[in-house]
Amino acid sequence: MLRYKPGLATFAALPDDPEPQDWHDAAALAGPGQVLYLVGQDPELPPGWTGVSHSRGVQLVADRPVARYDEEVRVLGFQDALEILALVEETKPGPFLPRSLQYARYFGFRVHGELVAVAGLRMRPEGFAEVSTVCTLPEYRGRGLARRLVMHLCRLVAQQGATPFLHAKADQEAVLRLYGSLGFEHRADLVFRQIAAPRELSAYPLGGGEAS
Repeated sequence: MLRYKPGLATFAALPDDPEPQDWHDAAALAGPGQVLYLVGQDPELPPGWTGVSHSRGVQLVADRPVARYDEEVRVLGFQDALEILALVEETKPGPFLPRSLQYARYFGFRVHGELVAVAGLRMRPEGFAEVSTVCTLPEYRGRGLARRLVMHLCRLVAQQGATPFLHAKADQEAVLRLYGSLGFEHRADLVFRQIAAPRELSAYPLGGGEAS
């Protein structure tokens, strides 16, 4: 079982057919009652584990994205972490933790100094780059800020010779239309699942590993 270090990301992965020891390892890595985020895996939970959320999703890839540099987009850093957290908490685009800035790059728009829209480049498998955490404050939606951010990120990805991809919930019709208009096409159906470890852990050795 693998997971990112606490505070960095909640993403985790289990074997395709997890055995009891795999669940023991997962609980030890997560910590009592802590949540792990699974993408594309939907295992039956053993006793003690609880489901937190479960939704259908899609993976989209853009071989020929609509890409455009935007001079008003601002690069975000650790000094912006609390504002990004507040925006993510209000809009719920997906997981973001303060240390996510160690492995991902984030960009945004400010209006009168207030951070009102954010998007990031996160996972980077060979030849690809993931557009993630696309979100806009409700009162600033409808102004094309998310579209401009995604086009800007696609431009950065294209400059690296990579292909952008992203994930979205399958029932977000307006979001899927936006991505479709920017050149993203369906690649795969997925399940997004958050699961919580048992609150009381038995004494067993740590058998998993962390992804740094």
